Amino acid sequence: MIASILVGLVALIHVYIVYLEMVLWDTPRGHKAFGLTPEFAAASKVLAANQGLYNGFLAAGLIWGLYLGEAGFQVKTFFLLCVLVAGLYGAATANRKILYIQALPAALALIALWLGW
Repeated sequence: MIASILVGLVALIHVYIVYLEMVLWDTPRGHKAFGLTPEFAAASKVLAANQGLYNGFLAAGLIWGLYLGEAGFQVKTFFLLCVLVAGLYGAATANRKILYIQALPAALALIALWLGW
């Protein structure tokens, strides 16, 4: 039960990231969330939408794993590992706060999943 809640939370985080990257990127809210200047946001809007699409795939995979229930253990594990790697890479190359927003929730969900919580 705890693992399912945490997997659902990671999926919701990624749905929100999709919204930020694909819809709000070039708005004051998007600028604030990602620390962007209006000029940079306008110039990188297409790239951000593409990145948002990939985050959407991560969310979809986690939701699919939840839908499968216990049979989705491997699906959830795979997509949580993808989120964890993406979060670690993002924290190392873009912004350290990604470690806490993306990687840490994925790691906690993985631990709970693997422990059968």
